[in-house]
Amino acid sequence: MAKKDKLKTVKAATKSKAARKAKVSNARTVTETATLLSSEVVYEGPLFRVHHDKLIEPGGLENEREVIRHNGSVVILAMDKSKSKKDPWIVIERQYRHAANQFLWELPAGKMDAGEEPLAAAKRELAEETGYSAKKWKPLVEYWASPGFLGETMKVFLAEGLIAGEARPEEDEKIDFRLVKLSDVVKMIKKGAIHDGKTLTSVLLYLQNTRGKKAK
Repeated sequence: MAKKDKLKTVKAATKSKAARKAKVSNARTVTETATLLSSEVVYEGPLFRVHHDKLIEPGGLENEREVIRHNGSVVILAMDKSKSKKDPWIVIERQYRHAANQFLWELPAGKMDAGEEPLAAAKRELAEETGYSAKKWKPLVEYWASPGFLGETMKVFLAEGLIAGEARPEEDEKIDFRLVKLSDVVKMIKKGAIHDGKTLTSVLLYLQNTRGKKAK
């Protein structure tokens, strides 16, 4: 192949790659929503509501869905870096989860009250479940927990500069919490000892972000 032809091929491939990136970038900014034809509450409890919705999806498909509506939840990745910045200690909890029929290791978390700001909810949940407060708060990520049927987002906060206090768990909560080194939490994840999605998401994303900063 001649040098000119090679150059044209490289330019074409570069343009094609740039076009694909532009499409992905545009897809992230455009929000398409369904047309809701009707919505009926078929169950309402203290934690969530179940809706039966009739809708027309953005692609034009008419459909019916059962959706659990929830105020949303907060997750707290609470860190103590006083002993080691490279391998900080993380607050994790162990509690029984009936839906999973087992005890799970988790980060502190809880649902937001109606109209409650996410940061206020995160501070409240951390204090109630562990007694800790924190000097520094930073949002880490927000994601949909299980969007196939659950209308719940989980907003994760990084909490640093921990101050110990007295836990005030709710009457139906029995929580065992402790400080564990980040490296040990990662070992637990690799061994399959942590099955909780919010904990996996939060810890692994934090690791990815910190590694990215070190690489720069």
